[in-house]
Amino acid sequence: MNTLKDTNTSIDDIGDSHVMTSIETPMRSDAFAVSASEKIDRIAKLFYGIMHELGLDLNDDSLSGTPHRVAKMYINELFYGLNPLNKPNLSTFSNKYGYNKILIEKDICVNSACEHHFLPIVGKAHIGYLAKEKVIGLSKLNRIVDYYAHRPQVQERLTIQIFNELRSILQTDDIIVVIEADHLCVSARGVKDITSSTLTVEHGGIFSTADKRAEFFNLIK
Repeated sequence: MNTLKDTNTSIDDIGDSHVMTSIETPMRSDAFAVSASEKIDRIAKLFYGIMHELGLDLNDDSLSGTPHRVAKMYINELFYGLNPLNKPNLSTFSNKYGYNKILIEKDICVNSACEHHFLPIVGKAHIGYLAKEKVIGLSKLNRIVDYYAHRPQVQERLTIQIFNELRSILQTDDIIVVIEADHLCVSARGVKDITSSTLTVEHGGIFSTADKRAEFFNLIK
């Protein structure tokens, strides 16, 4: 039988090992059984408890509103990508102009949070696809990244989720997604390495060939 010390060590090891257990974000079936405003009220009370346990004086004018601000930030700003109602409209268009080369949107802003420590993941995404029958508006690529990034994440999962969404909407495997990001769970705690970054890649179809991947990476330099 594991002792508490053994259990805590296991939890720490899992967090530092950057484990991803599912391509889908793990969600409870009753995740949206209550309204956003009710969630904010509940989270505010819970975060009040955290601040109290830290020894902070919540009667102080600077701190008294923090629990509500944090709760509202979680629901409305940092983690709105958890709610499927916030998923962007991803309509496509017929490729009437017959463009059949690589289309790339690079340096897309990534603002996410590590699901192991709830610390920021900040970086850029680069997306390429080979246009066929369908094309998608350029801003929609940014919106896809934004939606999936705004939830507790693992960078590997985020990369795959963006790829899968594009594959579904464009109905092609000729897609490549690259994310390069800095993790505060690496730079602000643990090893405290402020110079490293994490690079993840997901690709399919024509980008499974070394030549096409090389062409893509040369274009995003």
